Amino acid sequence: MRNVTFAVTQFAADADSVRNLDTAEAMVRQAAAQGAQVILLQELFAAPYFCKTQDPAYFDWAAPRDGHPMLARFADLARELGVVLPISFFERAGQAFFYALVVIDADGTELGLYRKSHIPQGPGYEEKFYFSPGDTGFRVWQTAFGMIGVGICWDQWFPEAARAMALMGAEVLLYPTAIGSEPDSPGYDSQPHWEMTMRGHAAANIMPLLASNRIGVEAQDNRSVTFYGSSFIAGETGQMLAQAGREGQEIITATVDLDHAAELRRSWGVFRDRRIDLYGVLTGLDGTA
Repeated sequence: MRNVTFAVTQFAADADSVRNLDTAEAMVRQAAAQGAQVILLQELFAAPYFCKTQDPAYFDWAAPRDGHPMLARFADLARELGVVLPISFFERAGQAFFYALVVIDADGTELGLYRKSHIPQGPGYEEKFYFSPGDTGFRVWQTAFGMIGVGICWDQWFPEAARAMALMGAEVLLYPTAIGSEPDSPGYDSQPHWEMTMRGHAAANIMPLLASNRIGVEAQDNRSVTFYGSSFIAGETGQMLAQAGREGQEIITATVDLDHAAELRRSWGVFRDRRIDLYGVLTGLDGTA
């Protein structure tokens, strides 16, 4: 038996970065006090989701990884509390800009960097203007509480990403995200689809999955997005273990026996019976590769 307690947070971020960081730290402390060992914060929690429109002024918000004060702050926090923290940030690397994430282990060590692979583009989510496609490939990290794989937001829609991390040895999948209303389709609610897609990743790979979303209404240049929260923790068969509401600031937790999940994963044979000789079509965009 190898029980690990996971926590997911959700809150509304605004233009006051000091307040956002203080809120995130307070929620991490509260989650740790509840016994959480791996704590997932939402994507880009230090600021509003600035990708709702295209505005070059926001490039000033990017900063290099080395010497980044937010990463240093949360490394100190992880060390103090003995928890694992994946921390996302807007990275400037030379002349390039990435949506990046650093995994911080329970001793405060930065285990490595992941740059978001899939970059969306649509009304309210105009990320291709700001971010280059990630060049790190999918990554997994051996932490104090198990091997974790982390994708970022739009990555969560791609079963290939989840399967790649599972094949690399991930025992749990984590997705910080920012998703809500569609400005050009105000009557459409993607929340059930969003949730079902990721619960499917958990079930197909037979491993728990965490998703952390933001809440609140954010307006920018006459465009508004209402983020619908609904952050959740799914178990290894896709079952819902804990879920937050659509509006409130919350911390949710769930404890999972990673040894039991590994035993179930082996017994089902979904990795044993893969037919890699038949999957070449996945390497092309038009289905003919």
